[in-house]
Amino acid sequence: MNRQAPSSAPLRLPAPARQAPVCVGFSGGLDSWVLLHALANDAQQRRHGLRAVHVHHGLHAQADDWAAHCQRMCDALGIGLLIVRVHVERDSGDGPEAAARRARHRAFADALDPGDILATAHHRDDQAETFLLRALRASGPDGLAAMRPWRAFAGGWQWRPLLDTPRAALLAYARQHALTWIEDPSNQRLDFDRNFLRHQVMPLLRQRWPHADETFARSAMLCGEASDLLTAEDAAALAQARTADPAALRVDVLATWPASRRARVLRLWVEQNALPPLPAEGVAHIETDLLTAGPDARAEFAWQGAVIRRWRGLLHAERQRPALAPDWQAEWDGRGPLALPDDGALALEGAADAFDAPLRLTARHGGERITLPGRSHSHALKDVLQTQGIPPWERRRLPLLWAPDGALWAVGDLVLSDGCDAWLRQRGARLHWRRG
Repeated sequence: MNRQAPSSAPLRLPAPARQAPVCVGFSGGLDSWVLLHALANDAQQRRHGLRAVHVHHGLHAQADDWAAHCQRMCDALGIGLLIVRVHVERDSGDGPEAAARRARHRAFADALDPGDILATAHHRDDQAETFLLRALRASGPDGLAAMRPWRAFAGGWQWRPLLDTPRAALLAYARQHALTWIEDPSNQRLDFDRNFLRHQVMPLLRQRWPHADETFARSAMLCGEASDLLTAEDAAALAQARTADPAALRVDVLATWPASRRARVLRLWVEQNALPPLPAEGVAHIETDLLTAGPDARAEFAWQGAVIRRWRGLLHAERQRPALAPDWQAEWDGRGPLALPDDGALALEGAADAFDAPLRLTARHGGERITLPGRSHSHALKDVLQTQGIPPWERRRLPLLWAPDGALWAVGDLVLSDGCDAWLRQRGARLHWRRG
């Protein structure tokens, strides 16, 4: 713990851009303690709802003492505190800093209700360090924009009200109010990149350029402005390449742009489809293999459980989902939804009764035939799926429904037989296949 003698220093927080309950990420260190104390002394913030969350990483012998200290501080302010214990994956391959950050973000997300604001105590010195770290990773303007005062987060928002405030001002505020805070010894470890910058690089830079923190933060802000302009142009370009399916883009439109614009649009498209960030190797693979492939090629790039495929002049993006096992079978009477192995489901909606007899369900094996509505003869299912434009990877997951007489009754909710169509029409019902 650290305690400083009082001195005089005002601290003015910007008004939040929106009104909602605020939850402060509270480690008990100087920065978050100052933020919580300042917000707790704002009557308006209390009226809208103010609480705190402390993430117990369990990485230090004093972690229990730190949690208890945070509880005492919140009790003294009359602020509710949620203490969340998390498991940090030490062998994730990304290093302890990244693993702890991911665990912390998951805990914060779970602590928020929809529309809530998570307030974190990142300040101007943090912004300067982030800018340098991103520059050392060869980031473009999006990365060099570093941290933003506001960003969407977990169905709500993350707010960084101290982003323009130097740490010296936070220290002065803590002294003025005689605050007692936690000193985490891991903040001194120089094997952590951020700590190395903080304790070795930044002091040296300040000797030559006293306002280095301010200028780095200013550069981050300028990069943010440039990034916003580029993003607006990206969105306009993306709209030109879109189809009725938000997960599909037209290759012919993409091909008309320079590679740098394509890369930005592809990343924006992937982000809007809630997929993991598209890596640089993915952009390169799309450029060299997918965009140059033939119209009916099945080229693809997969990463972190997501995949982009080219088929029939379109790029398709989605999470990777397994095909139905060849030996999978089930019976279904239609009385309730049927769970499928890929976490999808089949449901009969709008029918007052169940099927006349249970249907048998299987995966595709090839060679199946189906009699379509209004037809007297059967068609090869393969030809029907091709005519309807069902992508090959979707066909591997199609549940086939078979009537008791052995006839193919339906293919998910995409292809209905004459008998299935008539049965559903008579009852004002429909089949619904929810993809896993």
